[in-house]
Amino acid sequence: MEEARRGITPLIKKIAEKEKVSEEFVRNGIAAGRICVPCNPKHNPILGAIGEGMSIKINVNLGTSRDIVDVDSELRKLDIAVKYGADAVMDLSTGGDIDAIRAKLLDKCPVMMGSVPIYQTGLTAARKNAVVEMTEDDIFKGIEKHAKDGMDFMTVHCGITRETVDWLKKSDRLMDVVSRGGSFLTAWILHNEDENPLFKNFDYLLELARKYEFTLSLGDGFRPGCCADASDQAQLSELMTLGHLVKRAREAGVQSMVEGPGHVPLNQVPMNVHLEKSLCHNAPFYVLGPLVTDIAPGYDHIVGAIGGAIAAQNGADFLCYLTPAEHLSLPDEDDVREGVIASRIAAHVGDICRGKNFDQDITMAKARKKLDWESMYKVCVDPEKARRYRKRGCTEEKDGCSMCGDVCAVKIVNQYLIKEDHIADSKKKEDC
Repeated sequence: MEEARRGITPLIKKIAEKEKVSEEFVRNGIAAGRICVPCNPKHNPILGAIGEGMSIKINVNLGTSRDIVDVDSELRKLDIAVKYGADAVMDLSTGGDIDAIRAKLLDKCPVMMGSVPIYQTGLTAARKNAVVEMTEDDIFKGIEKHAKDGMDFMTVHCGITRETVDWLKKSDRLMDVVSRGGSFLTAWILHNEDENPLFKNFDYLLELARKYEFTLSLGDGFRPGCCADASDQAQLSELMTLGHLVKRAREAGVQSMVEGPGHVPLNQVPMNVHLEKSLCHNAPFYVLGPLVTDIAPGYDHIVGAIGGAIAAQNGADFLCYLTPAEHLSLPDEDDVREGVIASRIAAHVGDICRGKNFDQDITMAKARKKLDWESMYKVCVDPEKARRYRKRGCTEEKDGCSMCGDVCAVKIVNQYLIKEDHIADSKKKEDC
């Protein structure tokens, strides 16, 4: 942020070229905090700009659990995520040697990488006694450790306060707290009858972020865990707190983005995005889904893509993927691929609304017009699946596919329709 406030840097030039916007637009956005570029020098990932006027980015959550600790599988999932277009990856490991897993993922991850340090801190405390026994020092040492390792951004649940916990106690929420980090801090506040250390010592957190150059992802610990809990007082009071913290981060020259719900009915998604942009001063918005219905276990990647597309249309900047395994199990490699592709589609739909990347759709339309299958495969989100489906009913040598066969609409019209502009073009060539 401070470099951008001084002028146009080589990093800004690279982003402007990649995003097809002016260098001054990028500089102004980063300087003001409306665009963030998570980039810890220790990791130095492929540049990814998140925020106003940028293409919509997607994040993939990886990591082990207590029941499944298979580092090689997580590394294969990382390869799949990057292959299908992930702009960022988060390590949410809670099982095995978490430090070693994080180091291996960081070493192999070419894109932005994030984590939630309080997971490890809370689990360490729980193994000794209980989550609520973690100290303020434990929390900040955990953050510093992840920063030293090279994390580009970190989720920190700073908006949960004693006041917002009081709102939660008075609420008629069905599911209370579904954020893991949010539950740790809620329990800590209630047990210790003290203020959230991340809120109370926010200035110290900003010092760490400046020192190690990581981006704050201000977590939504009170995000709704079901559609019935959406947009309630607990969620919105936390969001208002995060808005104040965004201002403090900008004053300190620290990049930040804001995480958002959660489970939200479709008709409330636009309002939630607009509220975040208003209350948090147009900070980049990182949405978790949102899931627009609660009844689709096994298909939550589709539910999340629907919500993500609507959120992106209304200004969300960063989509966190969901897989078919959401709410059910740790995702396997196939689940990761399905989740990335669903989220990538939602992001592309949002990009079109922003006037970005529509050339890909034009390329696809022209290829379909020519029945040029190879060109179609090159531009589609999953060429392997497209090839497999087409081969299921016909050979690659045929013009059409097995759905229409000889009565392919495109083939028939191509045979007989000669448009006037084509005739005019031919006439010009003859004149020449």
